[in-house]
Amino acid sequence: MDTMDRYLPNVSWPEVASALGETVTMLVVSLACTVVLALPLGILMYLSGRGHIRSNALVHGVLSTVVNIVRSVPFIIVMIAVLPLTALITGTTLGVAGAIPPMVIAATPFLARLVELALREVDHSLIECGQSMAASTRQIVQHILLPEARPALLAGVTVTAIALIDYTAMSGVLGGGGLGDLAIRYGYQRFQTDVMIVTVVLQIILVQGIQLLGDWSVRRFSRSRVT
Repeated sequence: MDTMDRYLPNVSWPEVASALGETVTMLVVSLACTVVLALPLGILMYLSGRGHIRSNALVHGVLSTVVNIVRSVPFIIVMIAVLPLTALITGTTLGVAGAIPPMVIAATPFLARLVELALREVDHSLIECGQSMAASTRQIVQHILLPEARPALLAGVTVTAIALIDYTAMSGVLGGGGLGDLAIRYGYQRFQTDVMIVTVVLQIILVQGIQLLGDWSVRRFSRSRVT
């Protein structure tokens, strides 16, 4: 402990633990909300695409345009733009609650596009087989598209989770809480390099852990498809 205090004199470990807990909370809640919103949006984008089951150029064009517009806006601008909506939903624009709505708004189009791309990789002959057996659109989605695209969908969720960790760090600029807020307040504004190093290392550990978990999930479901 004395050695740690010598090299990290400005680090308050209880405060670091609290910030880490806030980051994990923001990640889990925002990722869950993003998946709930992005999965049906991505499925609808796929189904309405040209040559697909429910092809509709107008619907697909509108959805794709909205998704592309939101994806092109930097997250920090999204946070500022939706401040009134965030205050309306959560009653605050600060802390964990104030960071989650803009994170969900920014991540949902990103994951929806990945869902659409994952579904496009499903062998079309499997869909035609389902249609030949008079399967409904819901049955095709539930029993063919989603099971076949599961490894790619898990990979997309993994990429989105890592992007959300970046968002949690950037939310600290506007008082969003978590490791990003700790790094801004102490590491940057007070020039406490040791605090900055600790927060960066913890961010790296989170990213590596999520990537390893995501890779393991993709391999597991890829093997189950083969067997």
